[in-house]
Amino acid sequence: MKRLSWLILDKDDILSPTVLLLVFANLVPLYGLFFLHWQIFPILLLFWIENVIVGIFNILKMLLASPSNAGSWVAKIAMIPFFCFHYGMFTLVHGVFVFVVFGGFFTSGAGFPDESSLFEVVGSAQLGWAILALFLSHLVSFVFNYIGKGEYKKAALQELMGQPYGRVVILHLTILIGGFLVMSLGSPVFALLILVFLKIFVDVQAHVREHKKYAQRKEVPIRESA
Repeated sequence: MKRLSWLILDKDDILSPTVLLLVFANLVPLYGLFFLHWQIFPILLLFWIENVIVGIFNILKMLLASPSNAGSWVAKIAMIPFFCFHYGMFTLVHGVFVFVVFGGFFTSGAGFPDESSLFEVVGSAQLGWAILALFLSHLVSFVFNYIGKGEYKKAALQELMGQPYGRVVILHLTILIGGFLVMSLGSPVFALLILVFLKIFVDVQAHVREHKKYAQRKEVPIRESA
């Protein structure tokens, strides 16, 4: 039962403003599914774009992490560019995979996916509102939890370097596996619905675990420089 305890959320978890907003933001794709007739590619592309949003806010977290926990500003100056490069490459490879496998690039005669391909798909599929909803969800969580609850005083720079990967890898492996199953079924609405709700379930669990970890951690006192 202990292994399954992390799957159970209490009332406070569910009614948290950031959790409610997270769920709402993840429900926005249902509008695209029912009214814009989205298939598997726009939905997976939207979830990939969220990776970029996660990376942006992680850079802000690293910038604002308490200097005592970060080691020094020198460490930030060295590690933040490295994170941008490493996470950027990780995200780029993931994005190309989504475009090629689920978007039909190359096989449909389209060239190598680039930024113009991205903007074209975002515009044609009308992903703007869904992207904005996900961005606002992460922004509110950043302000409410990281700043408002003082998580930046407890955040270690080394930990922040790897923090997005755990959430992103587990979440998107689940989504990609589900995406292959949905594509094999011809992208029926019921299968896409399951994929969206599966993403919500995994995302909420990861969100709650991340912030509970900070809530249980003591603040490290600021050390005066010599």
